[in-house]
Amino acid sequence: MPTVPEIYQWLEEVKDPEIPVLSLVDLGVITSVAIHGGQVQIEMTPTFVGCPALDLMQQEITEALARHHVHDVHIAVQYHVPWSSDRISEKGRRALREFGLAPPAPGLVSDLDILEKATCPRCQGNNTELRNLFGATRCRSIHYCHDCREAFEQFKTL
Repeated sequence: MPTVPEIYQWLEEVKDPEIPVLSLVDLGVITSVAIHGGQVQIEMTPTFVGCPALDLMQQEITEALARHHVHDVHIAVQYHVPWSSDRISEKGRRALREFGLAPPAPGLVSDLDILEKATCPRCQGNNTELRNLFGATRCRSIHYCHDCREAFEQFKTL
């Protein structure tokens, strides 16, 4: 029987369908792993209610564990504690930057100016502005950097 740390390690193989450099573990979607009576129980919280990739993520979790000979898996999707961008690991934040997405601002954001400004993932400049609150997906916004004159997306702070 595998250990919980091994399960987490194997779940690192499961990437976010929209950001393939980011694992579900580093995104903070996997909220708990337990083993009871030989069954691996995984709890996950999608980034948004109604996430269109939820079925795909569950399928890929099951397939990743099956590759490691773990077949008795129960995945529970929970919403009682909403997902927050603070769940993204530091490794995940680095992966977002390397992918070309500005990571979300840390902590609870109550100042609108913070939402409008983002650090450019290309030049690390802060002379940026929010151009569109909605990017390619619901979890991204579009910004413009006046330093390098490039548009970029930011993973929204939630």
